Amino acid sequence: MSIIYGRHLRLRAVEREDVAKFHEWVNDPEVTRGLALYLPMSMADEEGWFNSLANRDQKVKPLAIEIRKGKNWKLIGNCGVFDIDSVNRSAELGILIGDKSEWNKGYGSETMSLLVRHCFETLNLNRAFLRVYTENIRAVRSYEKAGFVLEGRLREAVYKFGKYDDVLIMSVLRSEWTSQTKEK
Repeated sequence: MSIIYGRHLRLRAVEREDVAKFHEWVNDPEVTRGLALYLPMSMADEEGWFNSLANRDQKVKPLAIEIRKGKNWKLIGNCGVFDIDSVNRSAELGILIGDKSEWNKGYGSETMSLLVRHCFETLNLNRAFLRVYTENIRAVRSYEKAGFVLEGRLREAVYKFGKYDDVLIMSVLRSEWTSQTKEK
């Protein structure tokens, strides 16, 4: 797969030199607050994860998120498509914007829009979905901007920071995305 370009960012293959930054982010409680991660990760864990990528199908390898900074590109997070159901043409999406200095600038919405386009135009899927904690209001808004709609709620399905939280299931269908794309 080629690099996927958006207006303000690009999605590219994850490289070994990204691992140190990923390790930093997955050990920052503020960054992982909205993620399923709940225990510290060692550098060996992160390197093991990276080494395992070579054995994954190309379609489900994570992508690095970079933004343009002058003439250079700056790594700010990662994202991906996983658990592809080839019969029902559906997959789950995930995102991590780890560079907190780049939060609240629209990069999450743009990343998810690019991933959705990739799902429908490249992977030939019919449905893309994600899970998000109700407490993660910023992420919910970002996903809505990218065309996702609330599908359902898993009540008190996650336990983090000493309390239970609901998990929202949000999705976008190819027909909805095609309709939204034509309107723009």
